[in-house]
Amino acid sequence: MKQDLLTFAEWSPEDMQKLLALAVEIKQSPASYANVLAGKSVVALFEKPSLRTRVSFDIGINRLGGHMVYLDSQAGKLAGREDAVDMAANLACWADAIVARVYSHRTLEQFAKAAKVPVINALCDLYHPCQGLADYLTVFERFGKTQGVTMAYVGDGNNVTHSLLIVGALLGCHQVVVTPEGHEVNQDIFAKAKQIGEVTGAQITQSHNFAAAKGADVIYTDTWLSMGDDTPLEIIKDKFMPYQVNEAMMAATGASFVMHCQPAHRDLEITGTLIDSAESLLMQQAENRMHGQNAILTHLLGS
Repeated sequence: MKQDLLTFAEWSPEDMQKLLALAVEIKQSPASYANVLAGKSVVALFEKPSLRTRVSFDIGINRLGGHMVYLDSQAGKLAGREDAVDMAANLACWADAIVARVYSHRTLEQFAKAAKVPVINALCDLYHPCQGLADYLTVFERFGKTQGVTMAYVGDGNNVTHSLLIVGALLGCHQVVVTPEGHEVNQDIFAKAKQIGEVTGAQITQSHNFAAAKGADVIYTDTWLSMGDDTPLEIIKDKFMPYQVNEAMMAATGASFVMHCQPAHRDLEITGTLIDSAESLLMQQAENRMHGQNAILTHLLGS
């Protein structure tokens, strides 16, 4: 029976730990996985522009011995051109998996229902699970564990935040989410993470005051405006500037490292000097996108 990867929300802590361990193994011993996708093709359908996601999937699939077909739908959303169910069913006639970067999570649900092959969420409005796995691979490499580490997310509550909450809770990583008023995370997803945390021991909290991040091991931030949001920056800049991740915040919280999924806007949500500092894990995160995604592909498609 085929398995999709849309959110990680229904995964068990044990399965999440196994996937993280697989990502570590693939990164350390890539030659052992060079034929996992031999003879297989993966369609990557992108409604939204991408640098890290597209390149890391393309090169990663190649390193697993497979072939990626890139479909560029950036000129317009899928809606209106062809029903999502028909597109997915057609792609599944030829491809062994579908990687989709879309505007709406509903599109992924329709793909998963119609396609007879695995569907992988490469980003939607609610989740970014591939990013989440890459980020906790990075945390694991730096701390030798995820259990008991504290990550504080500061900024706009968005799709990345949601996946950090879910994956972090599954891996026993304490989560502190700090957002301006009106920019909180989805409360159903937050409640799901708290429910998972009750099993794994992860403490999940939220606040509007960055003082709640004091004692965090890692500070994480993202852009103030998600891709596709055409709100003028000047409208939200005054609200978000107090939440800028900078050297003063790092000193006040005592955090050892800073993370950002990129693209980053220097001296807006994070200072350029912090991006370039020894505390920055941004490029390690970017590299780990490929290794995490290769673990997902191996799990879903490997024999």
